[in-house]
Amino acid sequence: MNIKLININRNDSDLEKIRQLYLTAFPSDERAPFGILVKRAKKPNINFFSCHDGETWIGFIYVINHIDLSYLYYFAVDDTKRGKGYGTAILEAARKKYAGRRLFLVIEEVEEKYSNYPQRIDRLHFYEHAGFVRTGQKVQEAKVIFDLMSTDGEISNKEYRSLIKTFMGLRILRYTMRILND
Repeated sequence: MNIKLININRNDSDLEKIRQLYLTAFPSDERAPFGILVKRAKKPNINFFSCHDGETWIGFIYVINHIDLSYLYYFAVDDTKRGKGYGTAILEAARKKYAGRRLFLVIEEVEEKYSNYPQRIDRLHFYEHAGFVRTGQKVQEAKVIFDLMSTDGEISNKEYRSLIKTFMGLRILRYTMRILND
């Protein structure tokens, strides 16, 4: 595989494919408005990448950077490309791109009380296989509880809040996010 992370912009030919994948890959309560993501991607601390294997489009990643942190905020692989090693290859490319930084992400809370518990376990194992470890931290964004996972060290609650504040702004932060084990 020859994974390329290509910066996108409003006129990118992959943007509509990315939007469609975004709408199907993430539940509505886990999605920010797509137009806001595209608009904020103009900021120097945001990377919005279309992911390709050679000339073949395979998915996207959206990364928020702050100080030495890189938050893999959204990551999705096209349905027709799943199960072929592309997800792992994209994460490996991201780890190389953000080498020397603390790369992290959140996954839906992994607890048996959820009806999709087996899917959550599979997702956890996928990220563990890719080198992410659970930090023991839980965060709530809007109404969804997530487990935080990192590849390169702990993320303090203060650092996480600061990153989210930089991305969303203080007013939105107060209403949409909290750290549960603070």
